[in-house]
Amino acid sequence: MSGTTTPATRRAAGVPRHRRYPRHRRPRGRHAPALGAAGGANRWVVLFVLCVSLLLVALDATVLHVAVPAVSEDLRPGAIELLWIVDAYPLVCASLLILFGTLGDRVGRRRVLLLGYALFGAASALAASATTPQVLIAARALLGVGGAMIMPATLSILRQVFPDRRERARAIGIWSAVAAVGAAVGPLLGGFLLEHYWWGSVFLINIPLMAVALPVGRWLLPESTGDRGGPWDVLGALMAAFGLFGLVLGVKRAGGGAELLTPGTLGPALLGAVLLGFFVRRQRSLPCPLVDLRLFARPAFGVSVGCIVLALLALVGLELIAAQYLQLVLGLTPLETGLRLLPLTFAAMGAGLAGSRLLHRLGPRVMVASGFTLTAAAVLVLTGMGETDRPAVLVSGFVLLGFGLETTLFGAYESMLNEVPPQAAGGAAAIGETSYQLGAGIGIALLGSVMNAAYTPRVTAAPGVPGGVATEAGQSLGVAYEVADRLGGRSGQALRAAARHAFVHGLHVTLTVSAGLLLLGGLAALRLPRAMECGAAPGEDRAEAPAGREKVTADSAR
Repeated sequence: MSGTTTPATRRAAGVPRHRRYPRHRRPRGRHAPALGAAGGANRWVVLFVLCVSLLLVALDATVLHVAVPAVSEDLRPGAIELLWIVDAYPLVCASLLILFGTLGDRVGRRRVLLLGYALFGAASALAASATTPQVLIAARALLGVGGAMIMPATLSILRQVFPDRRERARAIGIWSAVAAVGAAVGPLLGGFLLEHYWWGSVFLINIPLMAVALPVGRWLLPESTGDRGGPWDVLGALMAAFGLFGLVLGVKRAGGGAELLTPGTLGPALLGAVLLGFFVRRQRSLPCPLVDLRLFARPAFGVSVGCIVLALLALVGLELIAAQYLQLVLGLTPLETGLRLLPLTFAAMGAGLAGSRLLHRLGPRVMVASGFTLTAAAVLVLTGMGETDRPAVLVSGFVLLGFGLETTLFGAYESMLNEVPPQAAGGAAAIGETSYQLGAGIGIALLGSVMNAAYTPRVTAAPGVPGGVATEAGQSLGVAYEVADRLGGRSGQALRAAARHAFVHGLHVTLTVSAGLLLLGGLAALRLPRAMECGAAPGEDRAEAPAGREKVTADSAR
């Protein structure tokens, strides 16, 4: 016996883990020693991998916008098909976030994330090679499924590998800055690729990146699951998916200009609302629900989710209107429009990177309320936009807007995640991302309606323009320009001038309404906690923090 050693004696002697066991006897899977925070310093490498995957998803959400004309010319889709080509990705993604977020909590977040990588890459190849509108729509829907797997998994794994709140706040700042970069770079990258290649190249760039991310993620990312105390609620997950699909579809149709009370708009929204109502009722009655609805009773969680909705509601529709202003009123190209929006992106990046320090000094309440107030001030500055180019107003307004919005979203996301125990991180991340999507959809519908209400009457009442023609021009500024070109002469010039003036007036009204919504968000943020508490999350055993009930295992392939 004197010539033998056991794993315990080798551990006591300081022998490295990989030398304590013969290769065939090393612990695997759930029997492996707990990895804690993803192996110490490696957590920042894990963050890098998560940010790369998030960047691809954020890029794909906006890169197609500039490729729509080229797709229309090549595939010749109908109006409905073109709408589905654009909307299939966000619609499917928003519908499945809760399903895959909670599934990751049960079967493993890394497993769901890697499946999302593989599906995203395969769907990108299908989209790039599409020869019919139907194939492209199917590929975009599959991209939405992959995106729904990736997005909540990145945030829940981030919650797991950064148990210390201060470090996690810094990581969330980097994560949110990458998301802002992806959303802004998408149109710029798409414009560059379209100038040199065919439209399929905007999808093709995903394939090599996903081919690298898949093995790297399998090697570096830790696996984790939440509490497996009960079965996964398949019926509830399907209720949430179909309910969100119907609700988001109705909101998107309303935002796209469809009549609100038509069966195609009201029907899906009502059906979705009913299904979500049954989902809520079912979750309250289950001993092991998909989503613990009691979280919403905690101010730090429920108010944070509401702040995310309000921030996106007030600004996403405004962003689309601002893009139309830059292109149709100032006459900029899509690439020039993207460059004009870069100050907003850089300011958002700065706010994300500085968010951890700001949160530590100000606390969630002051930080989020100040972010809303600063964003409202930026929106009011932008009311100085007129029918002529005013670069100083645009740059100053966009810088304040980017910094204020990112400060708001950073504080809200961080407070929401901190309020959730690690075993429920996937479901909480899915709720945050779903609120983001819903806020964006409702904002486009609401602010688009405000814009139309201010724009249309002024165009239809334009002097010197025939009534029928003026009614057609009242649909949008782009349509008004087409009608003015057909008319020609003084009538065409009068219609063009009246439409530009009406659009700028409508923009000012919409900005004012947006500022009011943002100030309401600032008032709601006053219910958030005053200080940044760095202890264990609610529901987490403080004696065992930060691990709690979280099950984390090393990758068995290592």
